[in-house]
Amino acid sequence: MLRRMAAPFFINLGFFTFVFLMSRILDIVQLVVNYKTSPTAVLLIVIYTVPYFLVFVVPLSVMMSVLLTFLRMSADNEIVALKAAGIGIHRLIAPVLFFCAMGALLNASMTLYGLPWGKKSFDGMIAQVAASSVDIGLKERNFNDSFEGVMLYVTEIDMKTRTLVDVFIVDQRTPDLSSTVIAPRGKLFSDPEKKLFQLRLENGLVNQVSLKNHSAHTLEFDTYEINLDLKKSEAERRAKREDEQAMWFSELRRHIGQMPEKNEKYYKALMELHKKFSMPAACLVLGFLAFPLGLRSRGAKPSLGLGLGLLFFLMFYLILSAGKMYGEAGKVPPAIGMWVPNAAMALVGIFFFKRAAGERPFQFKVLPPWLRKLLLRRRLGP
Repeated sequence: MLRRMAAPFFINLGFFTFVFLMSRILDIVQLVVNYKTSPTAVLLIVIYTVPYFLVFVVPLSVMMSVLLTFLRMSADNEIVALKAAGIGIHRLIAPVLFFCAMGALLNASMTLYGLPWGKKSFDGMIAQVAASSVDIGLKERNFNDSFEGVMLYVTEIDMKTRTLVDVFIVDQRTPDLSSTVIAPRGKLFSDPEKKLFQLRLENGLVNQVSLKNHSAHTLEFDTYEINLDLKKSEAERRAKREDEQAMWFSELRRHIGQMPEKNEKYYKALMELHKKFSMPAACLVLGFLAFPLGLRSRGAKPSLGLGLGLLFFLMFYLILSAGKMYGEAGKVPPAIGMWVPNAAMALVGIFFFKRAAGERPFQFKVLPPWLRKLLLRRRLGP
């Protein structure tokens, strides 16, 4: 039984990890094409992102492997043969629970160790990439506050020539002096080793307002240069700031204990703490639910397992998202927000398991019986 469930587990694990990574494919392509990021750096970024996806992929893979295994056994009449040999449903559940427990241990290693490691490494790698290409943090038609004291707005960015079109800058680095710079065109020059960058603007205007002297000046320029220091960039602040996902379990508990008040950050940190245990427990719950579904779904083909598994996992994820939203807002206790999806799926699994143990089959049909009878009467006429 374990060998039969292991094969689809690894197949589903690889498939769904690839599917989740596709959501980041545009960012990865942008790193390669626009910013000339090395293949090694891109590969490391992908590796650092995988633990975050595995937190959700492992429970889904456990559920799908159990479901597909027993759908196949039901279709081949192996379940009937096992029952004829005296092996009942309560004996079949033992290897399933053991398999789900192994999946829970794997997911616990992701939530407790893999996720913090991946998050810390990911933020550090992004900071290194930004150190070699400052324009990685710039976005068209967005106010960019990547540099302390400088607000930058760019209408268009030509990544090949590193040319900025229609540049608007608010420079407040000088005390009591606010400078507004407008230029139709600019260009970035960098010194990655010293992490110093220079923005050269052409044919623009500088408006300076002195609060101390109560004066204002307007200057026209042919060339205007602004020095930017990446040491104060958002990329490095991101690598150093407090992030609940990047904290180890002991750090997260200490972080929660040091919070003076119960605000949004407190609830978010507490949700992350419960997530480290609720997601591994989801492997047990979803695997237990998949067992009676595959065992008693009459007329179901193995290909139907994917649809059934995705349907119930979607229900689980929707409840989890709602619980997370209300939990972070403080409307419900964080423990309830993170554990209600497991409780709901466990109740559904117990219901189906009792029906399967009592030899009361259930079938998945598109229309309920009363609606099918009503449509049949109208088709046949009075």
